[in-house]
Order: sequence, then C-alpha cells, then structure tokens
Amino acid sequence: MKPPAFDYAAPASIAEAVQLLASHAGEAKLIAGGQSLMPMLNFRLLDPALLVDISRLPAFDQITTGERGITVGGGVRHHALMRSPELEERLPIINHTMQYVAHMAIRNRGTIGGSLAHGDPAAELPLLAVLLDAEIHITGPAGDRTARAEDFFLAPLTTDLSEDEILTAVTFPNLAAGSGWGFEEIARRSGDFALAGAGSVLTIQHGIIADVRLAMMGVDETPRRLPAIEAMLLGRAWDAGVRAAAVRQVREQVNPMSDLQASADYRRHLAGVIAGRALDAAWAKGQTL
Repeated sequence: MKPPAFDYAAPASIAEAVQLLASHAGEAKLIAGGQSLMPMLNFRLLDPALLVDISRLPAFDQITTGERGITVGGGVRHHALMRSPELEERLPIINHTMQYVAHMAIRNRGTIGGSLAHGDPAAELPLLAVLLDAEIHITGPAGDRTARAEDFFLAPLTTDLSEDEILTAVTFPNLAAGSGWGFEEIARRSGDFALAGAGSVLTIQHGIIADVRLAMMGVDETPRRLPAIEAMLLGRAWDAGVRAAAVRQVREQVNPMSDLQASADYRRHLAGVIAGRALDAAWAKGQTL
C-alpha cells in the first residue's frame, strides 16, 4: 500500500501553518505523529494535495503547569504524557491511562493533538478530555478560540475543528483535593482498540461522594459523560447497593453499536462491568487521601 502523491511543507510557526491550510481550501492535511493519518493515506481514504508538517513547531511539544491546571501542547507524544512528573503529581489518571494506548511504537510517535483531532470514540485521550472537563485550544484564520471537550466531539471521527484550524494545546484542570480516580478498559488483546472503556473521578468528603464524574468510551458515537448517574451518586457512600444501581443505570444509558469485534449487547454488558470497576478504584483511592 502506498499513499497518493502530495506536496510537503514544514512551516516555522503556527501562523504560517494556518495560512497554508487556509490557502489550500480543504486540500491540505496536518501531520505531526502520523499514526492516524498515514494509514488513511495508505488505504487511499484521503487524497490531500499538501501535507503540512507541524511536528517541529516551537513550544508545540511542551507541558506547562499553572494555577488552574496543566496545559499540554498539541505536539506532545503519548509517551511523554505517560512519563510526565507534572501529570504524575496533579493528574495521575493521565499517566496511568496512557499505558493502554496501542503499543510503545505508536505511543512514541502519536500526539495528543492528533488523537483529539481524529476524534475516535474508542480512544483514551478523548475520554480523558471529556472526563476531566478539558479546554481545547484552537488557532485558525480568525484567531484563537477555546472549545470545551464536551462540545468538541460531534460524531465518530468528527470534531469541532475546521479544515483551516489547528489544535494547539489542551488544558486539564486540577482535580479537587480528596479526589480519587479510576480507569478501566477491555480489549481483545493488549494494544487493540478497546471494546469499551470507563473513567471516573470521585471527590470524597466525610465519607460521602461530594463530587463525581463518570465518562465512557466505545459505547456511543462520541466519548460521553453520564450525568444522570453522577447525580444519583452525589451525596451517597459507595456501597454494594449503590454500586449495583450504578452498574444497572450505565447499561440502560449507553448506546453501543454492533461490529465485527462485539455485539451491542456485549458492549452494553462490558460498560457496566468496567464502570463499576472504575468507580471502585476511584472510591478506594479517595478513601486513602
């Protein structure tokens, strides 16, 4: 398999990259890690006139800390997220979850911006962005803008990103004190796309859940939070009865599809299993803080 012929450009700045995208009217594609783009080119699913290489843009691969949270440049590799001491201190769920992303070779090349812009509903980084209420920073011909993660993913492989815009960074807010977290996914083999995945964050105060987040991947057209279940858990202690009710509601509220890997019913069953496990882990961690 060989990609179609294309021109190549390596701009020296974000502004120059945006100008190249705008001037080619949808016929240009960005490349940074290439872990999603190159297979699509090789299968001739895309036929761009120009590839715009943004992998070496200044400050595009930096992780910076601030009072509100941690900002990760769009060119940061998955492996760097896995090894980041800043994330390990403030948002260890990100370090932990990166070990589930494909294989080491892909983690060494794939970028956070590429994964979010690709918008795969079964990918780990879009789930984390939704779970953690991330802010996605975008630059285009009209200037800079910020999108909330929950509004960014529109449909499978479809995001709120125009053809002449670049996802430059993502900011993950700090977790509240006393927050435990959990992440679980199930795949047929290590490194395969997940059949289903779940992430949770629980803030525990005086033995009850003071704040809760629960998000799922691989069981709908986009990664999604489950607000009705979050509301049900708020103000309660995590026990066997509450757990059983949460698992039951997860299975009722997800909307999985059938494919060659698994049926919708099987994915619905898995959603309950892994949501329960993710909440178990978040409760256990929160109890020790």
